[in-house]
Amino acid sequence: MSNTLITDTVGVYVEGEPPPEASSSGVAWPAIIGGAFAAAALSLILIALGSGFGLASVSPWSNAGASAGTFTVMTAVWLIVTQWLASGLGGYLTGRLRTKWVGLHTHEVFFRDTANGFLTWATATVIGAGFLAAAATSVVSGSATMVAGATSGAGQERTQATTGSGGTYSDPVAYFVDSLYRSDHPNTNISDGDVRAQSSRILVNGRLNGDVPVPDKAYLALLVSARTGLSPADAEKRVDAVVTQTKAAEVKARQAADAARKAGMYLSIFTALSMLVGAFIACVAAALGGQQRDEY
Repeated sequence: MSNTLITDTVGVYVEGEPPPEASSSGVAWPAIIGGAFAAAALSLILIALGSGFGLASVSPWSNAGASAGTFTVMTAVWLIVTQWLASGLGGYLTGRLRTKWVGLHTHEVFFRDTANGFLTWATATVIGAGFLAAAATSVVSGSATMVAGATSGAGQERTQATTGSGGTYSDPVAYFVDSLYRSDHPNTNISDGDVRAQSSRILVNGRLNGDVPVPDKAYLALLVSARTGLSPADAEKRVDAVVTQTKAAEVKARQAADAARKAGMYLSIFTALSMLVGAFIACVAAALGGQQRDEY
C-alpha cells in the first residue's frame, strides 16, 4: 500500500507520518522586547507622576494633608492604574507587531498571543526592577555619605553623653555595676556628666524591662534632690513624671514602628496584586492586538 502525499498550509507531508515542525518559534521576541520597553517607559512616567501627586497630598504639618490611610489607598489605586495602562500598552503593541502565523488553529494563535503578552509583562517587570534597583543604589550611597559626614561630629558628643563612671549604654553590665556602689547619701562631688550617664542607664534599663523598679526610683530621687536642692517629696514627683514621660515616648515610638510595619505590609500586598492585574491585562491586550493584526 503506497503512502499518500497531503498538502496543507504548513507544507507537504506523508499520510500516517507526523507533519514536520515549523522552523520558526512561537515566541515573537522582537515584538515582545519592543512592547516591554514601551511598557517600562510608560511605567516610569506614571510612577514619577504618582510620586508628584503623593508629595503634593502629604504635609509635614499636623492636621494637614492626607492621612496615612488615605495615602495608602491612593498609592494602591495608582499602582493598579500604572500596571493597567503600561501592561495594556505593552501587550497590545506586542500583538500588533508580531508576524502572522499561518496554518494554525485560532485557539493556538490565541494561546501564543496571550503567552507573548505575558512574556512582555515579565520582561518589562525585569527592566523596571533593574532601573529601580540602580536608582535605589544611587540614593542609598548618597544618603550614606551624608549620614557619615553628619554623624562624624556627633560621635564624640554621643560618647561623652553615654560614658560615665560605670561605662556606656551599650555595656550590658554597666547598670548592675552602678547598683553595686549606690549609697543612701549620693556623692555630690561627681561630675554632672557622670550623674546624667548613671541616670540615663537607669531609665534605659527600666525601658527595656517595662518599668523602672522602686529602688531605682528612690535612688534617682536621691540624686535629683542632691543635685537640685529639691525636697525628697518633690524629687520623687519629678522622677515619677520623667518615668511616665519615658513610657509615653516608648509607646509612641512603638506605635510609629507598628504603623510603618503595616504601611510596608499593605504596600507589598498592593504591589503584588497590581502586578497580577498587569499580567492579566498584558495577556488580554496582546490577544486583542493579535486578533486585530490578523484581521487587517
